[in-house]
Amino acid sequence: MIDASAVQGVVGIGVFVAIAVALSQDRSNINWRLVISAIVMQFVICVAFTQLSFLQSALEALNSGVQALSQASAKGTSFVFGYIGGGPAPFEIKDPGLMVTLGFQILPLIIFISALSALLWYWHVLPLLVKLISGFFERTLNTHGPAGLVAVINVFLGQVESALMVKPYLARMSKHDLLLVMTAGMAMIAGSMMVIYSAMLGPQLGPGMGGVLGHLITKSIMSVPASILFAHLLMPEKQSLKIQTGSAQATKTQIDQPYKSVMDAITRGTSEGLSICLNVVAILIVLSALIALGNDGLGWAGAQFGYSLTIQGTVGWLFAPVAWLMGVPWDQASTGGQLLGVKTVLNEFLAYLDLMKLPDSALSSHSRLIMIYALCGFANLGSIGIQISGLSAMIPERRDELNSLAWPSFIAAILASCMNGAIAGLIFP
Repeated sequence: MIDASAVQGVVGIGVFVAIAVALSQDRSNINWRLVISAIVMQFVICVAFTQLSFLQSALEALNSGVQALSQASAKGTSFVFGYIGGGPAPFEIKDPGLMVTLGFQILPLIIFISALSALLWYWHVLPLLVKLISGFFERTLNTHGPAGLVAVINVFLGQVESALMVKPYLARMSKHDLLLVMTAGMAMIAGSMMVIYSAMLGPQLGPGMGGVLGHLITKSIMSVPASILFAHLLMPEKQSLKIQTGSAQATKTQIDQPYKSVMDAITRGTSEGLSICLNVVAILIVLSALIALGNDGLGWAGAQFGYSLTIQGTVGWLFAPVAWLMGVPWDQASTGGQLLGVKTVLNEFLAYLDLMKLPDSALSSHSRLIMIYALCGFANLGSIGIQISGLSAMIPERRDELNSLAWPSFIAAILASCMNGAIAGLIFP
C-alpha cells in the first residue's frame, strides 16, 4: 500500500519546482539535466548522512561534541552569572526545568562557538572542510567560481560572513551568481546556530531518528544543491556559476586567512559572537513584544465578529498547504503551517522555540523531523535587510541589483528549505 505522506512529498517536490519555473526569468534556458541532478543529489546526501553507518557514527560523535560544548559553555556562564547561568542554586529546586534560562545559559553558547569557529578557521580545519565539500559539488554540479564556493562556506558561516570570504570577486559576479550567493545565505544557518538549535531541540525526535545536530548538518549540506537548483530555475544562465572575467583562473578562488594569530582569532571571534548574541536577544525581545501586541489587536478585532484570532493561527492557515506538500498529515498541517509562518515572517529561532513548546500530540515524530528541516534557514523578512545592507557595504555600486534580487532570493531560499523538508519526509517515512 502506498504511503500517503510519500505521495504528498513527491507532489510537493513537483509543485516547488513548478512554482520556480513559473517565476523564471528565462524558461528557455533552464538546464533540466542540472535540475534533475540537483534533486537527486539532495536525496543522495540525505540518505548518505542519515543511513550510512560510518557517517552516522561521525554525526553521533558530533552530537556528543555538542553536549561537551554545552557543558564547557555552562562552566563559563555559571562562573559569571551564578545559578541563573547554570551553577548550583542556593535553595532547593523542585522543577529543574524552570531553572533553564535562555538568555543566561543557552544564548551565551553563541559567543563560545563563534570564538571556537574562528580558532578552527585559523588552524585551517574549517577551510579544509570547505575545500572537500566544494570539490564534491564542483564534480557533480559544476559549481565553479566564488559563487559556488560561497554556497559551500554557508554550511559553516553566516550569510554576510560567507560573502566576506570572497569580497574581491563580488563586484565582478554575474547577476545569477549574486542570486546564488543570496539564496544560499538564506537557505542555511550559520554553524554556530546549528549547535544552539541542536542543544535546544535534543528531545524533539523519536527513537531511531538520530541526533538533531546530524540532521541540521545534513539539511545544510542538502541546501547547497537546493540553492543551486532554485537560483538556476529563477534566473537561468548558460555558463552558470562562472565569474564574469576573461581569466580562466577566476574560477579558482583562494580564501584569505582572516586572522593573524591564535589570540586574534579568539578575540575577534568572541567579539563577533557577542554581537550576534546581543542581536538575537534584542530581536527576540522586540519580536515577542510585537507578536503579543499584534495578537491583542487581532484578538480584539476578531472578538467583534465572534472569532478568536491570532497571528500564528492566521499565518498557519495560509501555510498549512505548504506543510501538507512536505508530507505533514492534514490534521497536523495547520500546526506545521504556523511554524513555517513564524519562521518566514519573524525568524527560525522563534519558530524552533514554538516547536519546543508543542505538546507531543501536536506533531508526530515524522512531522517534527520534516519541520526541523524546513525551519532550518535564515529565509525571513529580516534577513532580506541583513543581506542587502551587508552586501551593499561590500559592493555599493551594485546596490540596485541587490535590491532587485532580494525577493527572488527570498523565494528561492524558502522553496529550497521546503524541498529539503519534503525529501527528509520521504527518506524517513
